[in-house]
Amino acid sequence: MNRTVAFILLGLLGVAVISFLINLYNKLVLLKFNVEKSYSNIDVVLKQRADEIPNLVSVAKHFMNYEKEILTRLTELRSSYNSATGSDRKTELANETSRTLKSFFAVSENYPELKSNNNFLELQKRITELENKIADRREFFNDSVNLYNIGIHEFPNVILAKMLAYQDKTLLEVTNSEKQYDGIQL
Repeated sequence: MNRTVAFILLGLLGVAVISFLINLYNKLVLLKFNVEKSYSNIDVVLKQRADEIPNLVSVAKHFMNYEKEILTRLTELRSSYNSATGSDRKTELANETSRTLKSFFAVSENYPELKSNNNFLELQKRITELENKIADRREFFNDSVNLYNIGIHEFPNVILAKMLAYQDKTLLEVTNSEKQYDGIQL
């Protein structure tokens, strides 16, 4: 009888340990895929922005005869973004596109006919909305990365995370040029 009770207790303990490990594994998988999903959400909006660039360039070409370099650069960045595969490269191209768009909108201020064109104004509004969505999704991505990084370093998760070779993920950072404010240009 004592032997039977001991086997039952060992069996229950074994089930408890296995159940604990399964829950731990599932938590780590959830955190990992949440980070990937949040980056994919950023990628969707970046793709939308890239799709708007040809329209913006097309409208602007009629007015901006002397700014072909910026328009060409925007087109090149869009093509590079669409053909890029790695998230690091896409992030780099997205940041460069953001900087170029800021330059483009600043230069567009010198073209009153362009600033008053309804197509241009609608495209500018659309891209601004997409930029705001990108900022929101970057914040969600960083939250997801933070939870993931904490999750793989918590005890006892750290043991299983090391066995599964889970590595820290990098937060999306705002570059110094994005933080810089030059004031309103008159």
